[in-house]
Amino acid sequence: MPHATVTVTDADFDETVMQGDKPVLVDFWAGWCGPCRVVAPVLEEIAAERRDSLTVAKLNIDENPAIAAHYGIMSIPTMKLFRGGEVVKTIVGVRPKADLEKELDSLAD
Repeated sequence: MPHATVTVTDADFDETVMQGDKPVLVDFWAGWCGPCRVVAPVLEEIAAERRDSLTVAKLNIDENPAIAAHYGIMSIPTMKLFRGGEVVKTIVGVRPKADLEKELDSLAD
């Protein structure tokens, strides 16, 4: 089964996230982070269910330190929702799917 999330890097962050044609939820994560592994399947589900209205992107902070530093990522998982190149919401830590969906729905047009 293909992944519904997309991987972003320091090199393509601007093109994928900042210039995206729909909102982008970026998951800042690392392979050694247990809570990140807990939230990953939830984000895959959200990405699959909302693929027409939302891009869910994953950025490994160990492999892409420039973007993580730019956004001041101090703990992971941290998710930032970008709309039109601007951060409109930050969510830190593991949250149940229903809570994440409520956060996303609260920002719907």
